[in-house]
Amino acid sequence: MDNSKKKPIIGILGGVCSGKSTVAAELGKLGCKVIDADRIAHELLVRKDVKEKIVASFGRVALDSAGKIDHSKLADIVFTDGDKLQLLNSIVHPPVLDRAEQLIEQYNRQPAVKAIVLDMPLLAEAGWAKKCDKLIFVDCKRQIRVERAKKNGIFNENQLKIRENFQISLDNKADIADNTVNNNSDFSALVKQVADIFFSIMDNW
Repeated sequence: MDNSKKKPIIGILGGVCSGKSTVAAELGKLGCKVIDADRIAHELLVRKDVKEKIVASFGRVALDSAGKIDHSKLADIVFTDGDKLQLLNSIVHPPVLDRAEQLIEQYNRQPAVKAIVLDMPLLAEAGWAKKCDKLIFVDCKRQIRVERAKKNGIFNENQLKIRENFQISLDNKADIADNTVNNNSDFSALVKQVADIFFSIMDNW
């Protein structure tokens, strides 16, 4: 096997709190490298230049008592106004995508890496679905996602609805996916589905 050839890039699609990161983590256990866009974004928010742009755009109300970007306050600001969300994305997305490009290049040079997984909440919205060789849609019932969001203390049902209003519909995401993982039952069933899809992708790569 020629380990120097391009690795398959697998994108994960799904609704808020559907289990996209769980699917990505399982692919990580199977020899993939996962690019976590949320983590990259959080790291960027402590960068001086990015922080200054956010404060200039949204005011000091976006900061916590220690003077750091408050993620929940920032979310409350941008998810009530499409223009503000677009403004935030224009600040954060370019450096996040640049970092993702660097990591893709880096992982492609590592023989032990079997595939590269993009765990990006706005994968389709950012136009990155076309960069993927395979797309996996994580199907999860709305009520399960709402309960998961509440349990994790992230947001309530209304906040989940507001966030999804700014995203491409789940039907459209399901339509563009090559495979679907059902995340409505137990974890072991999810693990098996992910493994089956992954080995099918690698067998045909």
